Amino acid sequence: MAFKSLDCITLEDITALGISSKVAENLHGVLTDIIRNYGNATAETWNNITKRVLNPDLPFSFHQIMYYGCYKNFASDPPAWSPNPESVIMSNVGRFMERHGRELLGSRYRDPISSFSDFQKFSVLNPEVYWKLVLDEMDISFSAPPSCILRELPSHPGGQWLPGAFFNSARNCLDLNGKRNLGDIMVIWRDEGEDDLPVKRITLEELRSEVWLVAYALKTLSLAKGSAIAIDMPMTLTAVVIYLAIVLAGYVVVSIADSFAPNEISTRLKISNAKLIFTQDFIIRGDKSLPLYSKVVDANSPPAVVVPTRGSSSIRKLRDFDLSWHAFLDKVKHSKKDEFIAVEQPIDSFTNILFSSGTTGEPKAIPWTHATPLKAAADAWCHMDIRKGDVVAWPTNLGWMMGPWLVYASLLNGASMALYNGSPLGAGFVKFVQDAKVTMLGVVPSIVRTWKNTNCTAGFDWSSIRCFSSTGEASNIDEYLWLMGRAFYKPVVEYCGGTEIGGGFVSGSLLQPQSLAAFSTPNMGCTLFILGENGNPIPQDKPGIGELALGPVMLGASNLLLNADHYDVYFRGMPIWNGKVLRRHGDEFERTSGGYYRAHGRADDTMNLGGIKVSSIEIERICNGADDSVLETAAFGVPPLGGGPEQLVIAVVFKDLNNATPNLDQLKLSFNSLLQKRLNPLFKVSSVVPVPSLPRTASNKVMRRVLRKQFAQLKQDTSSERTHIGRSIFWLLQNFYS
Repeated sequence: MAFKSLDCITLEDITALGISSKVAENLHGVLTDIIRNYGNATAETWNNITKRVLNPDLPFSFHQIMYYGCYKNFASDPPAWSPNPESVIMSNVGRFMERHGRELLGSRYRDPISSFSDFQKFSVLNPEVYWKLVLDEMDISFSAPPSCILRELPSHPGGQWLPGAFFNSARNCLDLNGKRNLGDIMVIWRDEGEDDLPVKRITLEELRSEVWLVAYALKTLSLAKGSAIAIDMPMTLTAVVIYLAIVLAGYVVVSIADSFAPNEISTRLKISNAKLIFTQDFIIRGDKSLPLYSKVVDANSPPAVVVPTRGSSSIRKLRDFDLSWHAFLDKVKHSKKDEFIAVEQPIDSFTNILFSSGTTGEPKAIPWTHATPLKAAADAWCHMDIRKGDVVAWPTNLGWMMGPWLVYASLLNGASMALYNGSPLGAGFVKFVQDAKVTMLGVVPSIVRTWKNTNCTAGFDWSSIRCFSSTGEASNIDEYLWLMGRAFYKPVVEYCGGTEIGGGFVSGSLLQPQSLAAFSTPNMGCTLFILGENGNPIPQDKPGIGELALGPVMLGASNLLLNADHYDVYFRGMPIWNGKVLRRHGDEFERTSGGYYRAHGRADDTMNLGGIKVSSIEIERICNGADDSVLETAAFGVPPLGGGPEQLVIAVVFKDLNNATPNLDQLKLSFNSLLQKRLNPLFKVSSVVPVPSLPRTASNKVMRRVLRKQFAQLKQDTSSERTHIGRSIFWLLQNFYS
């Protein structure tokens, strides 16, 4: 769609969007005043529009003509949000830099906003100084202090962090310190179906009591020190209590997502050698009861402790060696108020075993040490500005890294964690965000897409939100413009990392202008490299696109895999920079001319179209907006029969495929027109195929390789016309993923 520049937007243009004449007249008058004072196309113009013109009740189409009209002729990376100096001074990093800026940066220090990039570079070059100050700032306490912050050893490409320290991350979550007192709210929650009831809350005093009781009960089972104990449950208050108790008592959590099938559960239990598993009878989602305990039984699990489903006082018949939750706690009911003394461990002891999504074989088993929670919490402290008084929500599960991340990011920073026991896709979750007064809302793009398409946020007040954060997959500009508009244009902090890092390596910051679907900075303590065609890093201050590599020295990052050679996976064959071997990540990244970073998916999702290298994400961003009937797309390249250059195929999920037959020929023309205008005039879509849904990993990443493989196989099996291939893929996916 072509948008007019702001000064060309008329009163009639506004009323044509369904806005009443009276409201449109007022909006046009304010817009005219803003243009008069700040110009037609500046960041300050947009900033004033978000504050004086736009609100969540206006049609999104009006938000679009304002944003695209303002930035119609902007060079690149237009800022959708800019920091306010007064607010920055109140942020964690702003206050920190005002106290330490001159000490750390000398005469280069001016103010938190203009000196932020220098501060980030300082964190990389001076880890001993930076991390000591930040851990003190966060009130982290060691039972035995480290001999130093970082010891660099040839055997550890990523360095040895906090050597000699003894620490318990769960105890730090529950300690009294400068950030909290016994009456502070630690968790706010609500169960789906109770959406009109007040939210529930638990104080630090109450949470400590519950965690201590479970830790005492664990000790009665006489498990060996450091035993692995699995959790296969929804992310409820009870699951969080169990998680903290396992770590507090010196055991190791094995994270298993509650969506897994028995064979996936079994694989993870065997790799981790788990001795016990906590699970739930079944899961309630809407009017459905989804079995959970029975899947654990089918996985031939070790002994299980089975928590009853909410609203149920009893559970079905258990195996002879399993325990009900109530029987487990009855072992130590006399210890209800007794403090459990945390088991302090060396900093490199395991605290959690998590797994990669396992899309190409056995999932990698990734141990988190007691240092990893410090990375998660420090990211939240710096990049999302999480602090005492905040309420942090992120729909996730303890089976994925964002579950443990949420526990540590909120509790180690003195904030409250907000948990909704139900689907995040509908009005129930949206209302919970309102009622819990969430200040930092984490999302994944597919959830935002559903909210936007169903308009389920309409009528709810999200004004308490101070910022959003997004991870999991590449985001979409229009969808995130819509998301910001739901909370009066609070910023989206994009966040990208990995389970093996315990947090992010590239992020946004509330001290920098934020551009939609882009990262503004490497994370504190992290260095990014984009590899050129020769496999070596391009200059770090130059724009470019290529496979991403990381500086190896990162607090909390893995240095061991339980079922693979860590060096082979992350370091072998990587280039050397300043005497250090770089760490492999595998994503395709771009550094823009404006200094931002954009993710383009996995490096193996890159195509070569007519000799031009392009990522699937770049193509999908354009195709997703080509027609109102399109919900989402996946782009992949397939070589023609007999060989030759890759041909571009677009798989399309339609919003309502059952009630209308899409015109694939017309859609193909639309895709080609937009791609040739916006990306390259030589790009050409070969085939468009409808699918009921995109195949995804359990952690929500699109598996384009599955589509590529199925399409290539069908081309070999049939010489029929394109629509037959499309229907065949549709049928295969419908049956495979249903």
